[in-house]
Amino acid sequence: MRTSSKPSSTAGHASVTHDTDERSERGERDYVMALEKGLAIIEAFGQLRGAATLTQLAEVTGHTKASVRRSLHTLCHLGYATQDGRQFQLAARALRLGSAFVVSDALTRLAQPILETTAERTKESASIAVLDSQDSVFVARATHRRSLSVGLGVGARLPAYASATGRVLLGGQPRDWVRFMLNRMGRPALTVKTITSLPKVIQQVDLAQRQGYALCDQELEIGLRSIAVPILDRRGRTIAAMSLSVATSRMDVPTILEKLLPELERAKQKFPALL
Repeated sequence: MRTSSKPSSTAGHASVTHDTDERSERGERDYVMALEKGLAIIEAFGQLRGAATLTQLAEVTGHTKASVRRSLHTLCHLGYATQDGRQFQLAARALRLGSAFVVSDALTRLAQPILETTAERTKESASIAVLDSQDSVFVARATHRRSLSVGLGVGARLPAYASATGRVLLGGQPRDWVRFMLNRMGRPALTVKTITSLPKVIQQVDLAQRQGYALCDQELEIGLRSIAVPILDRRGRTIAAMSLSVATSRMDVPTILEKLLPELERAKQKFPALL
C-alpha cells in the first residue's frame, strides 16, 4: 500500500503554531520595557501641558514612582528633560524627536510645497493630517497672511469624531474598528454645534466616504469652518487628509464647496504619482 508523503493537516497546524509561538517569544525578548516607559513619560508631559512632578507623571503613565524616577534621571542626563526642585519639564532637545519624523517622513516632505501652493491660491490655511488612534494629527501645514490662525501647528491634535480631517481618515478605516474606537473614547461637545452621538458621528463618517470630502461647521470652534479630502496611495488606501480652514465671516458653506473643494481636489491629484 502506498503511503502519501503529504504531511497531515494536524502536523501542518502544529508547525504553524510552533512558528507563531517562536515569533511571539522572540518579539517579547526584543521588547524593551525601559524604552516604553521613557516614551510614555515624554508623552505624559504633553498631556499635562507643562512642568510636572514625579507623582503626576507616575499617575498619568501608570508606572511606579521608582521606575518614573529612573526614566526621568536618564532623560535629564541625556538633555531631553530638566529638573527644578520637584518639577520636571521637557528640554528643547526633545524637539529632535518630532523633527526626526518631519524630515524623514516622505509624505510630509512631499506635502509641504503642495500645501504652500494651495494656501497661496486660496488665501487660507492648508494642512495635512494623519490618524493616530482617536486623533487627527497635523504633520504638515501652510498658512497665508490673511488666513485665520487658530493656534494649530505641526503636531497639533484634533479629536477625529469632530474634525473634518478626522472624519475623512475614519472613512478609510474598517467600520467595525471605527465603531469600536468611537465607542471607547469620550466625545464631549466642544461647541454647541458639535455632533457627539455615536450613530450621528458614524453617519458623518459614512457620508465623508461616499461624497469624498468632509465639512466641519463650527464643531471645533465657533467662527471656524474646515473642509477635508482624503489623500490616497497607489493602492487606493487613505493615508492622510488634506484640509482648508476658513473664518465663518469670510465664507458660508455653499461658497466653501464652490471655491475651496475644487482647490483641494486639484491639490490631491498631485499626490498619487508621488506616493
